[in-house]
Amino acid sequence: MAAVLEKIEHIGIYVADLDKSVAFYRDVLGLELREVVETPNGRIGFIQIGDSQIELLEFDVGERTHGIVDHLTFTVRDIDAMYAKLKEHNVELIDPEPKTIFNDHRILFFYGPDGERLELFQPAK
Repeated sequence: MAAVLEKIEHIGIYVADLDKSVAFYRDVLGLELREVVETPNGRIGFIQIGDSQIELLEFDVGERTHGIVDHLTFTVRDIDAMYAKLKEHNVELIDPEPKTIFNDHRILFFYGPDGERLELFQPAK
């Protein structure tokens, strides 16, 4: 039986300040802002990454605690260059530096502007 799911279309992350989050994903991580949509309940920023998107959701959700994403991972070619850029922008790191994991892959966890856990992943060469 063939797989029904084909790819991740997008990940939605609730953010406190859309403009601050857009600046982080655009200026620090180098991703493209496709558009910002105003809705009756708030704003949504659509960030493009390859064939997928990140939806940054600025809504008043009160005490909502369900549906939380553990982390979002980005594949990178040069984790050391991204590490330097994160440090340059005073991004809060979870890992003090990139580390090597199984099969010689390298990873680095850090926080986005709303405390979301983000990860860089550099495949083994």
